[in-house]
Parts: sequence; C-alpha cells; structure tokens
Amino acid sequence: MPAESEVDPFSFRDEFGPAKIVHIWSPSVDLRAVVVIDNIAAGPAIGGTRMAPDVSLRECVRLARAMTLKNAACGLPHGGAKSVIFGDSDMAPTDKERLIRVFAKSIEQLVDYIPGPDMGTDETAMAWIHDEIGRSVGLPAEIGGIPLDEIGATGFGVMIAASAAAPFANLSLSGARIVVQGFGAVGIHAARFLARKGVRMVGVSDSRGAVADGEGLDIEALVALKREGKSVSDFKGARAVDPEALIALPCEIFIPAARPDVLRADNVDMLNCKLVVQGANIPATATAERMMFERGIVSVPDFIANAGGVICASIEYAGGGERAAFAAIEEKIGRNTRLTLERSRALKVAPVDAAMKLSTDRLRKIMQLRRWR
Repeated sequence: MPAESEVDPFSFRDEFGPAKIVHIWSPSVDLRAVVVIDNIAAGPAIGGTRMAPDVSLRECVRLARAMTLKNAACGLPHGGAKSVIFGDSDMAPTDKERLIRVFAKSIEQLVDYIPGPDMGTDETAMAWIHDEIGRSVGLPAEIGGIPLDEIGATGFGVMIAASAAAPFANLSLSGARIVVQGFGAVGIHAARFLARKGVRMVGVSDSRGAVADGEGLDIEALVALKREGKSVSDFKGARAVDPEALIALPCEIFIPAARPDVLRADNVDMLNCKLVVQGANIPATATAERMMFERGIVSVPDFIANAGGVICASIEYAGGGERAAFAAIEEKIGRNTRLTLERSRALKVAPVDAAMKLSTDRLRKIMQLRRWR
C-alpha cells in the first residue's frame, strides 16, 4: 500500500464527490489536519472534527461520505464533510485549546463546512471554533447550542434504530442482552436509553479493556468510573475479557460504537447475536456487511442508525431546540430503519445495500436541482 502522502486524491472521486480535500499544516503548533468536503448539493456540509494520532486521509474521505449518505437519508438541508486532526486528544487542555483554535482559523475560509464534535473533540472544542470563526454546531447550552454528547443525541438515535429493527430480528427489547463495543459518548447513552426499554448490558469495552457479566452490568457504576478517568476494566463487579473477543459474547444486540472497521471478514463470524446496530461511523467493512446478511444477522447501517447527532446539529443550526431535535431523531431514524429493513427483506439484499440505494437515490434527485453539477 502506498504511503499516505502518495495516495492520489482523485482515486476517491465518484459522481457524488469529494468536492474538496484540504490539507492543513501549521508547524508553530504542530498542527496537521485534513478536511474533506464531500458533497454540498443539499446545502453547507456538516461533519464532525475527529482527533486521534492514527487518523488518515482515507479514513477522513470515508467518514465524509458517510455524512453525505446520512444527511441525504434524513432529508437534511446539508451535505456531508469531515475533518481529522492528527494528535492525542488527551493532551494538556491549554495545548489542545491552542491547537483547536489554530485549526479553526485554518478553516475559516471553508464556508461550506460546518464542524461539529466527534471522537476526541466535544462541546468545549466547538465553542473554541465558534469563538474564532462563528461557525460550528454541538455548542454548549450556555451559548445557545444543543450539546450533542451531553444529551446523548446519537445514543438516543441508536435506541430508536434498535427499537425499529427488533421485530425484523424477531426480538423484543424487554429482557434482551446487549454488548457495547466502545463505552464513550455514543455507547454510554445508547446503553442508558436501551436500559429504559428493559435491555441489560452483559459486555462492554473501551480503548483500555473490556468486562462482561451474563447477569447484567451496572451501567451507572461504569459511567462513574469513566467520569473519574478510569477504564471499564477497572470495574470490580465483573470478569475481564479480551476486547478482541467481545464480539463473541452471547447476546441479542451488538452495538459497535468506537472506531472504523471493527467488524471485518476475519472476525465477523465470531458474532453471537441477532441484531447489530451501528453506533460508530463505518464500523463494518463491506465484506462484513454481506457476511452478516448471509448469516441472517440483521444489521442497521451506520448512516441510518447513528444519524441522531447530525439531525440534532441541523436543528441547532436552524435555531431549533432540544425538544424539536429529539422529535426529529425519533421520526427520521425510526422511519429510515424500517424502510431500509423492509427493502432489504423484499429485495433479498443486505441492509447496507438497501440503505445505500435509499440515500443515493435521494442524493441524485438533490443534485439534479443544482445549476452546476
């Protein structure tokens, strides 16, 4: 595989985008970042700002496309984009603020891009960006935003997707067991919202370890540990398990809510569940999606299941409030989940293929309305 710097950006291009790829480098603060504006046919592109040491151009392009598909599926007046910052999100707060503020000034002229929080960034980071350029979503409530992570917008959407998908997997949420791979902002709130439906979490992981208990884990005790800066592996009331083996735990619902490509051809056969609800962006490879379908595992694709955050962001950008955001999440994700799985069943194709057609058909219609194509 060629080095990242040698990858031809035109190799990513198709009928939908990317519209623009921008590399950013500022040696004064050791800032290296990439912005991919994938498609702006429906309006200015919304997409999160991700921060991690191992991000890449290729990952950014794929995530930006997922945002395009997500926004089109939900009928939002926005295109899709993404940005990635190469760096440790746990760096000293003063260093992180300086880096984020320099990044913000670097994207000031990219007026078609509206950044939001993502892995490694949060409402505070979005406030810094907004302070610099007056353009971001997922802001703290104190300055008029709807704090996506604080209210759990994406996790709420995952719960709605699971509720809508359960009948297609011959499941009842009440009494169902879930395994959450990635106990961060999305995973925590997904577990909380699903617990209110009678679900019990029997396995969970974060970047430092994993634990399991067939009788059910105490979600709030685990949340308290995370607030203290500890790992779920520090929880004393459960057995430690290998994070890589988490997908093999017996459960009804598996929720990948961490990094891309955690479900692959080499491990997807280990899944011991009936339903996968994708809380993370691009958590399954294309091959894994087809293999799940062949095994009879119902899988709700990422750009259908985890759209809660961007729906909330769109409502915020238009001046709406939290109540309107939750209502829109419930309506749009519930409808799209049912429509995707109905088409999957009728056409005998994997849900990701049904969802892709749903989004791309809508996107083509939107693009036909543009003067310049």
